[in-house]
Amino acid sequence: MIIRKGIKKQFWLSEKDAADLKQKAQRCGITETAMIRMLLHSYEPREKPDERFYEAMREMYAIRNSLNQLARKAHSLGFIDAPKLREVLTAYQHFQASIEAEFLRPVKKEIKK
Repeated sequence: MIIRKGIKKQFWLSEKDAADLKQKAQRCGITETAMIRMLLHSYEPREKPDERFYEAMREMYAIRNSLNQLARKAHSLGFIDAPKLREVLTAYQHFQASIEAEFLRPVKKEIKK
């Protein structure tokens, strides 16, 4: 999403509201401006995951790299079912994307009218 900057808006917040905004943005790992933009577009930012999530992601990337290396080697030697291995890798990639969606991507909120 490309955001074009051009109109400056200034507004006042109470000390408590300003502190809340700052704290929530920090917990999500985004700027206060990004937090406001997401809220304006009916997204609820998620808090930044803890280190366990990132460790799991590093492990998954390592496993995926190993599988890709095995797939290349097996394909070149011709002794493994390459389509099946591709299917497993695709399933793994979908699994990885679902974890990222669960932990990282903002959630679209329903707007009550």
